[in-house]
This record gives sequence, C-alpha cells and structure tokens, in this order.
Amino acid sequence: MMLYKELQPIDTYTIKCSHPFSDYDRQLLTLFYQPLIGSDAMSLFLLFWADAERDDGQGYTHYRLMNFLTKPLGSIFEARISLEAIGLLRTFRKDGDEGRTFLYELLPPLDARSFFSDPLLSTFLFSKIGEQAYRNLRNRFLEDLQSGEGFEEVSRTFLDVYTPSQFGQSVSASEGSQFKGRVEPTGVPFGQYDFDFDLLRAGLSEQMVPQSALSLVSRDLISKLAFLYSLTPIDMQKVVMMALDDKLQLPEDRLRRAAADFYKMNVSKAAPALQKTFASPEPKPQNDSASREDDLIYYLENTAPVDMLRHIVGKEPLAVNVQLAERLINTHGLPVGVVNVLMQYILLRNDMKITNNFAEQIAAHWQGKKVKTAKEAMELSRKEHDQYMKWLNDGKKTSTKTKKKPSREEKVPEWFYKKEEGQQEKPAPTNPDLDAERRRLLEELGVTEKGVN
Repeated sequence: MMLYKELQPIDTYTIKCSHPFSDYDRQLLTLFYQPLIGSDAMSLFLLFWADAERDDGQGYTHYRLMNFLTKPLGSIFEARISLEAIGLLRTFRKDGDEGRTFLYELLPPLDARSFFSDPLLSTFLFSKIGEQAYRNLRNRFLEDLQSGEGFEEVSRTFLDVYTPSQFGQSVSASEGSQFKGRVEPTGVPFGQYDFDFDLLRAGLSEQMVPQSALSLVSRDLISKLAFLYSLTPIDMQKVVMMALDDKLQLPEDRLRRAAADFYKMNVSKAAPALQKTFASPEPKPQNDSASREDDLIYYLENTAPVDMLRHIVGKEPLAVNVQLAERLINTHGLPVGVVNVLMQYILLRNDMKITNNFAEQIAAHWQGKKVKTAKEAMELSRKEHDQYMKWLNDGKKTSTKTKKKPSREEKVPEWFYKKEEGQQEKPAPTNPDLDAERRRLLEELGVTEKGVN
C-alpha cells in the first residue's frame, strides 16, 4: 500500500538536465558512485541520462522503466530513492486530474577532490571496496604535483588585454527566464541531521579552543562526522581537542583524521558501514490461503505483464499478447496489476488463449467500474464470472456463424490425417508442471473448473 501511494506504473515522468554530462562524469559515476548505490540505481541513472540527451521534453510512463530495466516497480522505486539520497537526483511531483506526474532532475556527481574530502562518501566507499582498491582509486585521480614545479605563471588577466571603449545598453535575459548552465554538484543532501552545536561549544573553553578557530570549520562537516562515527557532542569536544594544531587552528583534514582515530580507539577498528533505513518488506510466510493471496496480489501489482505471461506460458509470450497488454496500460490507462489479473484470468478460462475482443470487453467493464488494484480486479472477476463466461461463449458462437464455406475443397496434406489418427490412438502427452501451475492459479483466484467458489 505504501508503494501504491508513492508510485504507480501508469504515472508519467519527464527528465530535466541543465547541461550535458561529460566523460569525466561517467568515470566518477562508474568508479565512485556505483559501488555505493548498486547496479539497479546505476542502470536507472544511465537510462535517465540517455533520455535527457534528447532534450525534447517527452513524457514517459513508469511502465516503460519496468520494461527497459526488466525490474518490478518496487525495485525501481528503491533505485530512485538511492539516487536521491546520494545527491544524484531530485524528484518533484505534481498531482492533477489525469493522475500524477513526476519531474526528475539529474544532478552531476562530485569531482574527485570533493568526493574524497567528503567524510560520508569517502568512508562509505572505503567500506564497500576495501583499503587497497580505495587507495588505488584515490591515487588514480590525484594530480601530479611535480608537473608544475619550477614554473612561474605569466598568464595575462582580462584587464591586461581588454579595456572598455564605450558604454552601451546592456543585454540581459528576459524576465521569467534564465540562462542554461552547469549546476554545481552539492553532494549528499544532509540538512535534517540534528546536532547540538551549543553543547559542543559549551564544553570548549576559549583558552583551549578559540571560537574563531571553531567558527571556520564547516557545520556540515561536523554534522557528517558526528553522524558517520556516531559521536555525541561530548565526543566531538574530544575530537576537536585532538585536531588542534600548534597555532590553535582547526584544519578540516586534521579534524577528519582525529574523528577517524577517535572512532578506532573507542569504538571499532573496522570502518563504519552505512545501512539503508528503507527496505522492501520481508515476504510473508505462506501458511494459509490469506497470505498466499496477499503474495499473489503483490506479485501482480509489481510485475510487468510480459514477465507474468512468460511465467504462465513457460516461454516467450507472443508479441500480439504483449502488445495488447501495453495498449491497455498506455492507451486506456489501466493499472499494471489490473491488466495482469485480466490476462491471467483469460488464459486460465480460455484454454491458454487470449482473444482481443474478449479481453477488451472485460477491460471496458473494469474501466467503467473504476477498478484500480489487482485485488479489486480479482474480486470483480469472481463476482462476474458467469457473465464473462457468457460473453466468451457468445463470442465463440458468433465467430462460428460468420465463417464462410469455402468455394472448393482444399487438399489437406497426408501427414495431417496421420497426425489425427495417431492422436486418436494415443493421446498427446501433457505437461504435468503446467497443469499443476494452472490449477494452483485457479485456486488462488477462487475459480474451480466448475465455476466460482
């Protein structure tokens, strides 16, 4: 239910990117950020990146993401919030009469210097890839400090070269618009952590730690260090004392090292690890019919129809069936869970065959009833089962009556009759696994071979 309130496959989205990313950004994303956010979030960002390069303002549905990434909606939502938490994505939502629309703004990654200066990101990466890989990666992006030794800069400034000749009317951007330019990366959004700075200052005397030295240190850095190493304001007082240099100054690099040393001496030798507070709900134990139905509903709500068809049929589904499902979702606006119930119901009640007219007839009925969830669709299919079977049988009769008698008898290949004879003598083998799966799904839908339970 929480995911249903947050995101639905039919919800549309557009992508905003204020500037094109460079190959340097790609390296940073692949080497620095991918170990932190995982492959699913990385794939989502790259797909957004590819779409943003078109810059045509086209809108898409989240069902498209499910198809492109071959992931359920829950995994896509987790990937999205991972990008938001790490500072690579900002999400905006607008509710309208026709549904929800999301605007995704891609943010550039931090450069190497800023990334390794951030205590959260650098420590998080260290805990993910290990010490040796971390050192190798850091050395790879270190600047060659020896390359400029012995040289003196003789570059001219703008004022050395240009001088104003006359003053004219300035040309500025029109009102209500702004120039398009690079958005500077801001790093991890970290504005809600509550740290008691007053208590920190209260325990530090002016003689030992001048307030001027403490005021030069970024409050954001102190908050991140306290959060990362689980330090109280009292602990941070000790860290500040350890970080002071001979001139009673508090360089940020010394403060970071002091916090790490304090953590190793008092908490653990191992690097601190970060854990997600958001996690997918654990699957419920299948002890009774109610829990099995809940699991089935969750599966139907969070699985792309092409995957559901592949699971039932046991092989790649026909293109016409996939196109029918996509048309019901994209053109007629039916939720994915409802379409999954519809396709599954027709397959199990029509000898594993999907008829477009029959499917669209039921879909129109459900659309008129404003069915929004898989559970509502299952309940309505049980209630209207007899009516649906009447529609199916009437459609078969009409199809039989409209068939034209051929003007001449076509010759039938000899092997066709041999096949018929062979089938009469010996029934064709059936797939016991497929039959058992069909019976199980019928029971979960509350439908037996004789009718509705």
